[in-house]
Order: sequence, then C-alpha cells, then structure tokens
Amino acid sequence: MFAVTDSGIGMDAQTRSHLFEPFFTTKAQGQGTGLGLSTVYGIVKQSGGDIVVYSEPGHGTCVKIYFPAVNEQVTEDATEGRQAKALAGSETILIVEDEEAVRKLVRRTLEKQGYQLLVAASGIEALELLRQHKRPVHLLITDVIMPQMGGRQLAEDLKAARPEIQVLFISGYTETSIVRTGGLGKDEAFLQKPFTPLALARRVREMLDRADGALGSSRAERGNT
Repeated sequence: MFAVTDSGIGMDAQTRSHLFEPFFTTKAQGQGTGLGLSTVYGIVKQSGGDIVVYSEPGHGTCVKIYFPAVNEQVTEDATEGRQAKALAGSETILIVEDEEAVRKLVRRTLEKQGYQLLVAASGIEALELLRQHKRPVHLLITDVIMPQMGGRQLAEDLKAARPEIQVLFISGYTETSIVRTGGLGKDEAFLQKPFTPLALARRVREMLDRADGALGSSRAERGNT
C-alpha cells in the first residue's frame, strides 16, 4: 500500500461519487481532461488492486492504493489460533462508521471474537441506539470525520452520560493531520485505516483490559478506606 495526502480544500460526497468517472473534472473548462484518475483506477483494478479516497471539505484528501503482495493461500497455524482466543471477549462495543466497507470489517472481526455489538452509520444514529440500550457499553469505536456529527463530538456526548466508556478513534487520515486540524486530542486512542483484523482485535483487547485493571484498582482502594 502507498498513500498520497494533501492539505487542500477537500471534497464533498457528491464529488467523491464521480471521482473515477472518465471526463469528470472540477477544473475550469479547458484546464483538464478528467481522464487522470479514471486512468489510475483502471490500472490499479487491472493489477488486482484497489484504490480508496478519504476526503471531507476542509480536511484535505488522502488517496490510498493497495496492490496484492502474494498469491499464496495463508493458513492459520496453532500459534495464531491461540492468539485469537487470547483476544476474545464478551464486552459490549459500539461501532460508529459511515463507510460501509469499514463498518462491515470491524463488525465481522469483533463478532468472531465474541463481543456484543451495537452498530451505527452516524453519530446521530449512535446516540439513538444508546438511548434504547440501558445496559453498559464498554468501548466506542468511531470514525473521526463523519457528516453531521464528528467522532470527537460523539465521544464527548457519550462520555458525559457514560463516563466509564472507553473510546478508540479510527480514520483514513494520519494521526498527526487529525490532531493538527483539531479532530483529535494528542493523548486519545487512535488506529489508522487501513488496519488488519488482528491489529484491531489486539487494540480493542488492550484497551478493555486496561480499563478492567483500572476499575479493579479503584474498587480495591475504596475497600481499603
């Protein structure tokens, strides 16, 4: 995979939906053919790869191109099987992601690990889900930049009502660029897209275990006073 990122004005959803169409251009008449990105798209697809564009108005654009590394079937060995079991859990996790492919990947990965899941495509939908869900939610996994309500605003709203909830932010942008534009604090948990299922499972288990440890220590301190 390689990526190209800029700090330009970004693109809205309508522009992104036409991005790879031949002869589509946002430039003035006579200044562009509209064939550049459609040509890149064709070459990448013919090579068995994929191209993903992350862009929002005011946040620049990041283009990531993926090519297949090997043509061999990967099999799970005993070590990987034991590792997967160590990362399993039964906690409740809220997933909020407006990109369907990423949302499905996160859901599928965490379902395999045994977690109880609530899934939303937007911050507003997530808030409504939690109004109906009265039981504890242990972790929020949310995209940073989403229409209507961004991930940071969603996290602040949820933590005001449920201060015990842990938050993992995900984004196609780099952590540095997100912090620079104010979408993320410096010390907040972050996982950059694209990530592997194993990387996600490890990070989730790490955060939940750390939260359980902190809660246990707090209970012990109260018991000794």
